Amino acid sequence: MHELWLTPKALGTGAAGTTIMIVFLFFLVYQVIMTTGYLSLNLIALSIVRRATRGGRDLYMPRVYESALPGVSILLTAYNEESLIATSVRSLLQLNYPQFELIVIHDGGQDDTLGVMIREFEMVESPLAFQYRVKCARIKTVYRSSKFPNLILIDKVNGGGKADANNAGINIARYPLYCGMDADSVLERDSLLRVVRIFLEHPDTIAAGGTVRIVNGCQVHNGRLMRTGLPTSVLAKMQVLEYMRAFLFGRLGWSRLDALLIISGAFGVFDREAVIHVGGYKSKSLGEDMELVVRLHRYYLEHNKPYSINFVPDPVCWTDAPEDRATLRKQRIRWQRGLLEVLSEHRSLCFRRGSGAVGWLAYPFMILIEAMSPVFEMLGLVFTVVLYCLGYINLPATLLFLSVAFGLGLLLSSSALLLEERSFHVYPRYRDNITLFIWAVLENFGYRQLNTWWRLVGTCHWLTGKEAAWGAMKRNTGWMTESNKP
Repeated sequence: MHELWLTPKALGTGAAGTTIMIVFLFFLVYQVIMTTGYLSLNLIALSIVRRATRGGRDLYMPRVYESALPGVSILLTAYNEESLIATSVRSLLQLNYPQFELIVIHDGGQDDTLGVMIREFEMVESPLAFQYRVKCARIKTVYRSSKFPNLILIDKVNGGGKADANNAGINIARYPLYCGMDADSVLERDSLLRVVRIFLEHPDTIAAGGTVRIVNGCQVHNGRLMRTGLPTSVLAKMQVLEYMRAFLFGRLGWSRLDALLIISGAFGVFDREAVIHVGGYKSKSLGEDMELVVRLHRYYLEHNKPYSINFVPDPVCWTDAPEDRATLRKQRIRWQRGLLEVLSEHRSLCFRRGSGAVGWLAYPFMILIEAMSPVFEMLGLVFTVVLYCLGYINLPATLLFLSVAFGLGLLLSSSALLLEERSFHVYPRYRDNITLFIWAVLENFGYRQLNTWWRLVGTCHWLTGKEAAWGAMKRNTGWMTESNKP
């Protein structure tokens, strides 16, 4: 077998040649294992995704349910979001849900977010009695809208991150469920109805998430999504594919296994008392959404309490994606570092007795595949190219590794596109689907490697203890019509 892949130069080194062969096969097998894991999640998702589509009549909320629906407090965090905040608020105020309040948390910032809110929605100071049931920075002022009775604005001292802002919203909220969202997001009108239904069907549900999609390229008017479309930015097109793979099939598969470890901070509904009981969000955490979900798993497993954490694919939240490389780089470095922080802090869950699929499947997968993949993928690529250049492995071996790496990546994207087309059909134009397939091919030649490098940088930052910060994120407003822009 050595003769198939190694050159005479490598074969002449004896034991060194054997070592080269073993390392080469390790990286090759890792690629296969990683892709097999993702494809398995896709197959699990496929078994239920056709039922969980817009065509599935059984998923629509029956009118008889409305009297039983619990109230929901929507928490919208805003830090330097003056260009998007008005559109997001208008969108949420139009939700098709019988009883909800919208709480906008102004977490400091240097722009005119507070002023836009006060002017656009006629906010006035309103004394409000509340308790600091979870720790957060000081709340300075609470406003209410004179136009919309269910709209509240919190002006607070900056607490260093979204986690602290969410905790402030939890302290002010008055309903049993709360929905955490980002200010750069637009929620479809019936999305809240769809995601809350799982709390009625499964009373032990303590958290549920919905699908997040890219709003770039779509058209939003007066806070409502009018038309779906693909973004013009190359980077945004790549992220459409990433979000499709991650949300529609990855998280749906883990939810089916009762082992969902992540609910996106852009769209998740939680039992407020359950979150308060575990202490709220961890202040200044870079992965505050995943950290809270893992902590909930850990608490309920340790105390042997029945619970479920679910993903509902049909409710859709549309979010703004970075279109410039600098902002995307910051985001991916932060995501990777946040992932490693959470996995390290709650490592006792891994292979914990009685932890079921959470500790025996999801957690090892997150460590071996999600956390370690940038290290192994980059090392494998560099190792193969360097050895070929030094004349230790031949051209067929090099092409084999690159073909497996690129081919398996294309297989994952293509399967996600196929299942998307057969189920939700969000992009009705065939041209959009063909375009996505083309970019599914092209992402393997540059973008995927760049993303791996950024995640590797995030890994290095975590290992060296470099100080972490959210940083300013550049926003896009091209998907809004002019009448929406403040």
